[in-house]
Amino acid sequence: MELPPPRVKKVVVVGAGPVGCLSAMAMARMGWDVEVYDGRPDLRLPSSKAAAQQRSINLAISSRGISALQAIDPAATDRFLQTVIPMRGRMIHDSQGQTHSQLYDRYGQCINSIDRALLNQGLLDEASSVPNVRIFFKHKVNAIDFEEGHMTIKDLDSDLDRQVPFDFCIGADGSYSVVRRQLMRVVRMDYQQEYIPHEYVELKMPAGRDESGNPAFLLDPNHLHIWPRHSFMLIALPNKDKTFTCTLFAPTTELDGLRDQGAVLAWFKRYFPDAVQLIGQETLLEDFQRNPRSPLMSIKAKPYHYKDRAILLGDAAHSMVPFYGQGLNCGLEDVRVLDSLLRAEMVDSKFPENSREGAGIQGAAERKTRMHDGALARALQKYSDTRHKDLVAIRDLAMDNYVEMRHAVTTPTYLFRKAVDNLLYLATARKPPAAWDTLLATSSSPFPAGQADGEWLPLYTMVTFRPDISYDVAKSKAERQSRILLGVGWCATAVTGIACIGLGLAQLNKVCRRA
Repeated sequence: MELPPPRVKKVVVVGAGPVGCLSAMAMARMGWDVEVYDGRPDLRLPSSKAAAQQRSINLAISSRGISALQAIDPAATDRFLQTVIPMRGRMIHDSQGQTHSQLYDRYGQCINSIDRALLNQGLLDEASSVPNVRIFFKHKVNAIDFEEGHMTIKDLDSDLDRQVPFDFCIGADGSYSVVRRQLMRVVRMDYQQEYIPHEYVELKMPAGRDESGNPAFLLDPNHLHIWPRHSFMLIALPNKDKTFTCTLFAPTTELDGLRDQGAVLAWFKRYFPDAVQLIGQETLLEDFQRNPRSPLMSIKAKPYHYKDRAILLGDAAHSMVPFYGQGLNCGLEDVRVLDSLLRAEMVDSKFPENSREGAGIQGAAERKTRMHDGALARALQKYSDTRHKDLVAIRDLAMDNYVEMRHAVTTPTYLFRKAVDNLLYLATARKPPAAWDTLLATSSSPFPAGQADGEWLPLYTMVTFRPDISYDVAKSKAERQSRILLGVGWCATAVTGIACIGLGLAQLNKVCRRA
């Protein structure tokens, strides 16, 4: 009997956010049939716009996220970059309303402000245009059988359940991931969830008017604006419509004290007087009352996969606080790293021609036999083994950066350290390429070894602008550099002390001779 042609394997992606969409595009590019399921409505529909606007810490996409997009779809990346606003540094606003610019990088590298909904809509359009990708909205995953390879999904419009078979499942469904909860039933997963004692509230700074009456930015649009106030802070990121999205991060206990409009206005006038003038009192009070106070959570998990059946990506695996601007970038990089490992293991998107599945045999024993994909299992195991240190590192760095942004950026110690960092960076670092896609595409590893050898690199530069350096390597290198600076500081202090003692003894000797 002549066997039918080999069947194409099917991957189900749970979650249609940026990470889920990019995952779908990556798997489709490798030849898989892809189905994406999301419990929310399609945010591109007019009826979804208002709900989408309720949650929007503006996204800051930088080299890691851009490199991930380029690895999967360079043409789409070029289109996205036309919608961003480059931010070349931090603009610090002190309590007297004075501003101080702190550039991110001596070579002019930028982070880029992009509207969350705009990016997600663009990626949905890109994924939807791929022939072997189908996206289902208002479809909620209720249960997953990883051994049998099917999940139970409720169609929220019809209120009916359906069984969806799959060969591989990608969980990209966010911090409250259903896929992660289902994996915990079959995986001995170490899991930690932590809410920090701070919350955030979104505000909107309207556009101003130029001399011709056209909309204009009220602040320099090429900076990320920060009002650091020790235990809390306000930030502002620019939008294409000349407005700024402002986000207040503060301890829950601080926000609890703002019980009425009078208290809110007095508090803002005390700590952010220039921001109150720019936002406007009525707009400020309206936004503060209407917009929700949202919690900040971080998650650690390990492993991220189960056999050759499933893997967690993005916030489902490593939700983090937003203070390094790496949540989106890290999630997109997850896709690039997985894509690289799948290709290195030469994972096939089709079953072999002589497989029993290809012949259409559907018995349970035969299904379990054909479902095991050794190459896929090795790639997923390698992902869990190699990615974990990176994800723990960036989770911890994100929390540390909150202290830096709300307090340290104004201290003399920080400014001195930044000056020394930049001086050594200037003396040793090589000029980075215009884009990293060529280097990363030609490497056999997601992070080419030895790229930063012999260079002194500030931690922020490594995390934000060097996608060839893993988060864990960046953290370790920065710690070594800190120890060097600390040692140099102690040596300088000792030399200064000895010199002072020598001068003092010489002066004492002169006094003794005169006596």
